[in-house]
Amino acid sequence: MYDNSDFSQKRPVGVGVVGTGYTAVARAEALRQDERSHLVAVAGHTPNKTEAFASDYQAKVINSWQQLVEQDNVDLVMICTVTRDHGAIARRALASGKHVVVEYPLCLDVAEAEEIVALSKAQKKFLHVEHLELLGGVHQALKQHLPQIGQGFFVRYNTIKPEHPAPRKWTYNHELFGFPLMGALSRLHRLVDLFGQVISVNCHNRFWEIETEYYQSCLCVAQLSFSSGLLAQVMYGKGETMWQLERRFEVHGENGGLIFDGDTGVLVQPGETKPIEVGTRRGLFAKDTTMVLDHLIDGTPLYVTPEESLYTLKVADAARRSAQMGVTVVLDDALH
Repeated sequence: MYDNSDFSQKRPVGVGVVGTGYTAVARAEALRQDERSHLVAVAGHTPNKTEAFASDYQAKVINSWQQLVEQDNVDLVMICTVTRDHGAIARRALASGKHVVVEYPLCLDVAEAEEIVALSKAQKKFLHVEHLELLGGVHQALKQHLPQIGQGFFVRYNTIKPEHPAPRKWTYNHELFGFPLMGALSRLHRLVDLFGQVISVNCHNRFWEIETEYYQSCLCVAQLSFSSGLLAQVMYGKGETMWQLERRFEVHGENGGLIFDGDTGVLVQPGETKPIEVGTRRGLFAKDTTMVLDHLIDGTPLYVTPEESLYTLKVADAARRSAQMGVTVVLDDALH
């Protein structure tokens, strides 16, 4: 699909990072540990934080992401900034002849996402939308044990995060984070990865807010109907009107059930309940970064494609339209 001969045994991959927050630091640490890559440039939102980040990782400060994606010594751009800007940066980076890694979602507009995926192919440049949830211990344990419960018919997936008071940051900003199930796309992508094509979505969403741009709380509940006949309920909530931390995933099948509460899992079958060993959530950014470099340099397959992430973005957009219009939205797109 693209020429990776420059990286094969010749020189490290030059990386530019957009952002200086938690994700950017995790990426920079992973790059520092891998001699096949070299972090050469960083662009951030806050000058002091950007200078400190650059100093920690011996990178050059670039005044804007627009300038960063045009640097000659940058082969790969890693986008670790607010959701709103993902699409614009990815598009400009690909147009500038760079490979791109972006945290989910690719962007907040389905048509734009389709154009970016097409652009990566036209430019013959690598595009990777990170989905760490697929690499985590809970998801891997789910995949391993699903065959034991027979035909699945119902899933409940709840993630609730109380925050008192809610932080006034981008994850509580309508424009910067986007519709809750788009900004938190992993809540739906995990289901699509496990259960395939979605037929219809019904969603209800509520915000609690005392100003226009930022909210103090949100609750989003969606029902997804899958082509297999499985029905899934997803609940995503955060902020000041939430009172109990919850991270629970249940899959009910005709021969048993899988129940994960936090990082603890059990397999329930007639007459017995067995504990399930769940791997750690630590080190996933490093794992993803290593897999990206393996793919760029050696052509090793990755665990997710941009098209798969794009499909889930379409499901999330259907949830947004359902909540906005108060109707069930039917999806026409096939998964592949």
